[in-house]
Amino acid sequence: MDDITTSLSASIPPTMTDLKPVADPSPRWVTDLTNPPPHKSKPASIPDPPGYSSQAVSGPSKKKDVSRPAGRQQPSPEQMDTLKLKKAWEVALAPAKNLPMTLIMMYMSGNSLQIFSIMMVFMAFKNPIMGLLGTNQAFERFETDSNRGSILQVKAAYVLMQVLALAVGVWKINSMGLLPTTRSDWLAWEVRREPLEHAIPALSL
Repeated sequence: MDDITTSLSASIPPTMTDLKPVADPSPRWVTDLTNPPPHKSKPASIPDPPGYSSQAVSGPSKKKDVSRPAGRQQPSPEQMDTLKLKKAWEVALAPAKNLPMTLIMMYMSGNSLQIFSIMMVFMAFKNPIMGLLGTNQAFERFETDSNRGSILQVKAAYVLMQVLALAVGVWKINSMGLLPTTRSDWLAWEVRREPLEHAIPALSL
């Protein structure tokens, strides 16, 4: 009888209460994000940090949301002219910002005739000349009827910056000896001097 009871109890499946809970395989941070722990209120004995007020932060934030404008205000024509003039000055002064690096590169390239120095001289003349030819196109998008006088001043500054860049190129080719600045470079146009006297050696007897 005992054997029958033991076999019957072994064949009966375990109930839900007898099953052990299976551990959640997801990480702890995933569980905290899906089921965040309850918020712990700050003890009254701990004061707020200096310059921080929980009441001031929690209260006016709602008012700011309510008083926030619905859309962005369009700038006035005067403000647009000011912004365009500011951008135009940035374009006008851009060549001057490249001059220090150009001077360093020309100094490091040396004064001998080689591929690197020739390319540097070519770029030193090409960029300013192209900039001078495209002066009107560079400031066409910034020019309006109301700021035309100011844009003329900006164009003058832009031309001056390009002329300075050209002067750097002229200095480089002068240091390389490519400019005819010495008298020996103009020997073909030198006039032969006529002597005032002729010296004839005396015949010795």
